[in-house]
Amino acid sequence: MNLSKISVFDHNTPRWIVFLIDLLIGLASISAAYLLRFNFNLESVNLSSAKFVIPLVLLVRAISFLIGGTYAGIVRYTSAKDAERIFMVISLGSLLFVLTNGLSYYFLNGVYLLPFSILIIEYISMVFLMTSSRIIFKALYFRYLTYSKIRENILIYGSDEFGIMAKHALDSGKEVNSTIVGFIDHNNRKVGSKLENIKIYSPNDLEKLLEKQEIDKVIIAKKDLSVEERQDVIEKCLNKNVKVWEVPKFESWVNGELSVKQIRAIKIEDLLEREPIKLDWDEIDSQVRGKTVLVTGAAGSIGSEMVRQVARFRPKSIILFDQAESPLYDIELSLKEEFNFYDFEIVIGDVRDLERTRKMFEIFKPQLVYHAAAYKHVPMMENNPSEAIKTNVFGTRNIADLSLEYGVERFVMVSTDKAVNPTNVMGASKRIAEIYTQSMNFPGGQTHFITTRFGNVLGSNGSVIPRFKSQIEKGGPITVTHPDITRYFMTIPEACQLVMQAGAIGKGGKIFIFDMGRSVKIVDLAYKMIKLSGLKVGVDVNVQFTGLRPGEKLYEELLNVKENTVPTKHPRIMIAKVRAYEREEVELLINHFCELIDENDNFKIVAHMKAIVPEFKSMNSIYEQLDAKIIRRKEQIGLIDLAEIKEMLR
Repeated sequence: MNLSKISVFDHNTPRWIVFLIDLLIGLASISAAYLLRFNFNLESVNLSSAKFVIPLVLLVRAISFLIGGTYAGIVRYTSAKDAERIFMVISLGSLLFVLTNGLSYYFLNGVYLLPFSILIIEYISMVFLMTSSRIIFKALYFRYLTYSKIRENILIYGSDEFGIMAKHALDSGKEVNSTIVGFIDHNNRKVGSKLENIKIYSPNDLEKLLEKQEIDKVIIAKKDLSVEERQDVIEKCLNKNVKVWEVPKFESWVNGELSVKQIRAIKIEDLLEREPIKLDWDEIDSQVRGKTVLVTGAAGSIGSEMVRQVARFRPKSIILFDQAESPLYDIELSLKEEFNFYDFEIVIGDVRDLERTRKMFEIFKPQLVYHAAAYKHVPMMENNPSEAIKTNVFGTRNIADLSLEYGVERFVMVSTDKAVNPTNVMGASKRIAEIYTQSMNFPGGQTHFITTRFGNVLGSNGSVIPRFKSQIEKGGPITVTHPDITRYFMTIPEACQLVMQAGAIGKGGKIFIFDMGRSVKIVDLAYKMIKLSGLKVGVDVNVQFTGLRPGEKLYEELLNVKENTVPTKHPRIMIAKVRAYEREEVELLINHFCELIDENDNFKIVAHMKAIVPEFKSMNSIYEQLDAKIIRRKEQIGLIDLAEIKEMLR
């Protein structure tokens, strides 16, 4: 019998059907009682009495079922409590029959309404049939589930309590019919033995097991597995097109119990994970706790995570400033529901609007500012340099000036590694914002102006990870600009934590850069994301190379080269050696953008950017012709200063 096609198991059985079946069981029980009482001799049955008694018994049973609610439970989840209810309801009904029999005997001169033997047989039949019918249905339901589940061979990496809990969760899961092929453990004393009748293997056996046992999924369930060991396991599984899942940290279990729904698939972010950052939490706490904190760009990827990180330190209040109302609403819900944090204010506005930002500073008087508001999309800014200047430069100037005016203790700007030897308008605009921020820090000043600079963050809006996910969901192709393009990556929480740490240790006027680890080839990232989705590269999803975009670098430049940095007390944070600028000079240079923006000439705007940032060399861009002019001039007269560059590009 093919149970997988019986649709009754897919839905809750209507209560009226359960009630009707129970009545049919009642009819069968009383009928069987009469037949057994008279040895199946129908001629011996008093039919006139039976025609009265059987409907009466069914009526009493129906009323007792309605009062006792025996039909109301979900049959496939019948429990001991349901069996107890059935027993009590039937017993009370039978007790009523006994009382009725007694009354009939008294008032009908020693005549019983129905023999006690029939009552006893009917009672036993009712209890047995009503209970067993539910047990049989429940057994059929779970047999149906077993046949209809997705069948998977699973290998559990880890045999400690995490591994055992993972097995128990899988055994009780309804979605998957899993066969645990084995456990893997680093403890040589365990290797070869059995845990709950399942063999324990050595990590050296992993690749062999993946090939020979037709493993569908590996579940990492070892709490003390190092980042390197974990990534090695994931890489081996992906190379064999085997899905990898992971048991979450114990803190996320519900009441110390692990459910199969909590076991999650490995994400691409997990493949780029490094050893956890060791932060000076006390130092960060001293800078944040009990203070009013302003986060600009609070609706963005970095800004929203900054808000969440700040909330952990219980500040007096957080001011969330952004112009995107829908993401701000999402963050509001997150703060209330996930953090139970209500001490925040949402302010809708634009950092380019000086009056709006001034009013915000007047009302809330922030003591600590994290400035994350910025345009960051390289090709977009390449085509719209005036907007890059308005937001990334003028917006930063507004917030920095107000921070100084209203006595903010620390102003921490979030910048980018694209500001290092920029090749595009976006990177150059951020470098100019850095220059302005640095120039604001002067001896005796109340406000410390600090800049933090890091590379790409995983999963941020507009980054490759969400785009690749979307392309995979659509069946591909995944588009990569160049087979050799590489980038440095950092998770959003990791980046925000380092921003807070740098903000805590910084004394002002410095640019802090972060150790981004090893660079990653974007095409390798694409291949791994395809494999993580359980698909095959070139078979299910193709990778297509589209060519470098305007302003895009092939390789990001290393930030932590010894000769360009100074170490700090934190091993993952360094100080960049950059030229210092006088505030008056910077003011004049930036004010000139106002005239150029009014002229609406992109080339003049970019030319002025190159004058301020001489290392700005355009790449794959229409603005390369400006660089050609500078090079020709240098060849003619040698090195030239800023004034000459400005005059030449005029």
